[in-house]
Amino acid sequence: MYKQMSLVVLLMSFSTLAFSEEYIVEQKGKVFSVKQLSIKVGDTVSFPNNDPFYHNVFSYSGTKKFDLGSYKKGDTRKVTFNKPGVIEVECAIHPKMHMTINVE
Repeated sequence: MYKQMSLVVLLMSFSTLAFSEEYIVEQKGKVFSVKQLSIKVGDTVSFPNNDPFYHNVFSYSGTKKFDLGSYKKGDTRKVTFNKPGVIEVECAIHPKMHMTINVE
C-alpha cells in the first residue's frame, strides 16, 4: 500500500512540474511591470531588477511568505508558488511598489 501511495504522490508531483510555467515581472522605474498576475499552482515568477538601485521583493501573505533580500540591477530572483490563493507582493525599499498574484 505504501509503495502505491508513493507512486501516486510522485506522479502528481511530476505532472505539476511538467506543466508549470515561468512568468517574468520586471522592476523598473520603482514599479512592477504588472499590477496583477494570474498563475497556476506550481508556476514560478521571476523578478528581474532593471533599475539602477536595489530592490527587495517580499510577501507576508499567508498563502506564500517569502523575502528575496536586497539585490542589484541585472540580478533576478525567483519564487515558485505551490498553493492556491492571493499573494500581495511588495518592495521593502520602495513602499509604493506593490502587486497581486492570484494562484489558481
